[in-house]
Amino acid sequence: MDANIRVAELPASRGMAWFAESFRLFRQAPATWLAICAAWLVLTLGLMIVPIVGAVASNFLQPVFFASFAITAYKQVAGERISVRDLWSGFRHHVRELVNLGALLLMVQLAIVIFMVVLGLPTLTNAERELTMQEYVELLQGKEWILAIGFLMMALVRGLVWFAAPLITFHGMSTTQAMRWSLYAAIANIGAMLVYGALLLGLFLVAVIPWALGLIFVIPLAVISTYVGYREVFEAA
Repeated sequence: MDANIRVAELPASRGMAWFAESFRLFRQAPATWLAICAAWLVLTLGLMIVPIVGAVASNFLQPVFFASFAITAYKQVAGERISVRDLWSGFRHHVRELVNLGALLLMVQLAIVIFMVVLGLPTLTNAERELTMQEYVELLQGKEWILAIGFLMMALVRGLVWFAAPLITFHGMSTTQAMRWSLYAAIANIGAMLVYGALLLGLFLVAVIPWALGLIFVIPLAVISTYVGYREVFEAA
C-alpha cells in the first residue's frame, strides 16, 4: 500500500451524514446537477440501445462518468462554478484506467449472472421461443432466493470498488491499485458503508413511488455522495 495514502475509520453514523452533505451541495446548484445527471442518463441509454457494442461501451464508460461527478463535486467544494460541461471532465485524465475498471466490473457482473443461472435462475428464452414476462414470472416462483443472492453479490462488488474511480482520478492510481485501496477502505468502514448502502437503497425504493418522480432528486444525491464519501474516508485521513 502507498504510504502517502491514509484511510479514516469512520463511525457507522457517517454513512447517513454523507447524504446530508450531498443534499447541501445539490441545493447550491440544483439546475446544474439535474442537467449533468440528465445528460449522463441520456448518453447512457443512447449507448445501450445500440446492439451489443453500445451496451458494452456503456458499461466500460460508467467509471469515467463517475470520475466526472467526483471532479465536479470537488470543484464545487473548492468554490468554483460548475456546469454541464463538467460531465466530460473525467475523460481528460486516466481514461484507460477508468475504462479498465468498467471492463473488470462488467466481467464480474457477467460471472455473477452465469452463477445465478447455474443455481437455477430461468432465462428469458427456452429452446423454442422467447418467454413472455408473465411466463417468466411464473418460472421465478420459488427461486426468488437466487435473485436475492445475485443482488447481494452485485451490491457487494459495487461496494468494494465504490472509491476506485476517484482514487484513479485524484491519485493517478492504476486500476488494480485503486481497487485494492477501495476494498481496504470499504472493509475499514463497513459500518458506514452498510448504513450508506441501506439508505441509498431505501431512497431509490421510495423515489420510484409513484411514477419514479423522486429519482429527479435521488439520482443527483447518489452521484454527489460518491465524492462526499471518498473525501471523508481518504482526504480527511
